[in-house]
Amino acid sequence: MDIAHCHLDGNADAVEFCPHESFHNVLAACTYTLQEGDQPSRTGSISLFDVDAESSRLNLTQRVQTAGIFDIKWSPVGGNVGPSLAQADANGYVRVHRLKSCLDGSDIPGNHLLELCDEHVSSSMCLCIDWNPSATSLAVGLSDGSVSIISLLESQLSISRDWKAHDFELWAASFDIHQPQLVYTGSDDCKFSCWDLRDDPSNLAFQNRKVHTMGICCITKSPSDPYTLLTGCYDEHLRVWDVRSISKPVHETSISLGGGVWRIKHHPSVPNLVLAACMHNGFAVVKVKGDTAEVIETYNKHGSLAYGADWQRGLGRNGRGKNNVIATCSFYDQLLRVWIPEGDIPECDTVL
Repeated sequence: MDIAHCHLDGNADAVEFCPHESFHNVLAACTYTLQEGDQPSRTGSISLFDVDAESSRLNLTQRVQTAGIFDIKWSPVGGNVGPSLAQADANGYVRVHRLKSCLDGSDIPGNHLLELCDEHVSSSMCLCIDWNPSATSLAVGLSDGSVSIISLLESQLSISRDWKAHDFELWAASFDIHQPQLVYTGSDDCKFSCWDLRDDPSNLAFQNRKVHTMGICCITKSPSDPYTLLTGCYDEHLRVWDVRSISKPVHETSISLGGGVWRIKHHPSVPNLVLAACMHNGFAVVKVKGDTAEVIETYNKHGSLAYGADWQRGLGRNGRGKNNVIATCSFYDQLLRVWIPEGDIPECDTVL
């Protein structure tokens, strides 16, 4: 069921609902636009929206002009910082924006972002970003195949370590939310790697070079199962890994989604239910159960590359049940959509 839609001011590549209580209505969407010519530039923006699915409301509250953005992530609930949005951009910067509201005594009405700090990570482009569970560090993947760990302390960013992790562009860098000393990376070199931050970064915890037949686009750990990890790949497969043996995942199973799997997002309250952005084949809601994965619904109302996808947090109507509101965006048509799956999705009243 479609709720609302709008066009952004550039090529849309990521959307993120704020997970923090009292801000579940806040949606951030970012853009990346290459301005070609004698002096090419990469421009972008972050658009902040107020979303109310029950009244079909999608109101723009702020737009921040910046460098072209490849990825954004809200800080995790329970971390050491309040609601904050991190960006990885084409100028090689990591920037952290603090979310404020008019209740904070600001002169700006409604929810808005204020830049807290920034760090120039590299002359290469920052392609992906992820927070550790305590919101004290960020993992950043770079276009030269490097990964950087950025510390956030007292509103200051600093590079704590970096190393050459892959041969080509590093599109996926993700902390293990159950074992945050582990960082997973994936790249256009088809290598799926794990690094232990307690060790020298040149020493791999494990690496798989054989399973992914094309570049790895995303890696995400299940919030409900400490042993389950998912990878998405240009080869159109979503893969489910069991990582109980850290030196080598003991098994993996996969499902073809008919398009490169660029983004995977777990449902905030239904275990093992994920939303996938499938590039050339729209979006899919997938149920993962044990060694099997099943597509339970697809959404194909975007007109170009399906890149950004996320679930809204919080409860459903009248404060009960689940919230199945989804935001998605597509690249060349610059389109943002908010919708609800039409099929039945299992109830779960426990927010993960």
